[in-house]
Amino acid sequence: MDDSRILAGDEYLLRLSQEAHAAIPVDMSFMAPDGWQPQPYETTLGGRFHVTGPATYSKGISSTLFFEPSARRGWWLERLDLNEQLPIRVSVRNVWTAQRNVVLRSGNPHNYVRMTEHIVAHRLGLGLDNVRIGMDSGDPPLFEVGSMPIVEGIRKAGIVVDKARPVTFLTVKEPATIVGPNGGFLTYYPAAAGDRKLTLDVAIDFPTAIGKQRVVFDVWDDAFVHGAHARTNCSQAVMFYMKTIGKLFADTRNLGYTKDNILVAGKRAYVNTPKLLHDGKSLEAVWHRACLDLIAALSLLDKGRLCGKIVSYKAGHTLDTRFMTLLYRQGVLTKI
Repeated sequence: MDDSRILAGDEYLLRLSQEAHAAIPVDMSFMAPDGWQPQPYETTLGGRFHVTGPATYSKGISSTLFFEPSARRGWWLERLDLNEQLPIRVSVRNVWTAQRNVVLRSGNPHNYVRMTEHIVAHRLGLGLDNVRIGMDSGDPPLFEVGSMPIVEGIRKAGIVVDKARPVTFLTVKEPATIVGPNGGFLTYYPAAAGDRKLTLDVAIDFPTAIGKQRVVFDVWDDAFVHGAHARTNCSQAVMFYMKTIGKLFADTRNLGYTKDNILVAGKRAYVNTPKLLHDGKSLEAVWHRACLDLIAALSLLDKGRLCGKIVSYKAGHTLDTRFMTLLYRQGVLTKI
């Protein structure tokens, strides 16, 4: 085991999980070109756009997100249907729950937004620092191609640079690790001198056809957009539950999972056609985990951008958000 500060979790379990992680071969690397470094100044959108799709949790209803430039630092979510509530700042300080997905809330209990990860991942994924997003409910759309409608909207609107506002880059003072009860872990290594890139090493291990997958990449536009094509996934058993007994319960009754917008994995084979094939193997699940789950959690940073290297093994929303919280609570982050 490397010499890492353990923020939470069992050191012996970590040692076993590090060995398991190391035994998974890297399926795909997607590194930035030599000499590439992230934009050193803050950015916002060059114009407005909106995206619409079926609401994730409300059957038969469409949901719309209205993106626009912002002079206010950070990402802000504003419920347009709640006239007397303030916008919700995208921050780990406003995480209400991360059990199934990342729900952000501020003030009134009704002032929340569910499944925010597929929205806010673009903050670090595309280096887009300051944005306001209006929404007609707390139930965002679930698209058939990952988050590509948002990517395409951002590309069409353009990203503008404010050279009066240098970006604050942060890394960790020393390697820091969190370990979950199932052996999942996240380890953050400090940035090398003069390097502002964020590199991710992400591995998953599912007891389904998804199996073991691992990707290593720098967080730069091309790699993020590649991963943004990936749908979320569930097992065949979970899909069966949602279409049967799950209709009795409020949190799954109208969950809009279909064989078009979700990758469904049986024990030995996929139920529907997987995407993002590389050397004949679908890496859709690990790319979704890396880009639309992990990068989303890292985008809950209060301000600035992260640099260094983060290793993720069998982690999920709960561990991701705990990790971000403990980086703040234990004073591990430092400005470059």
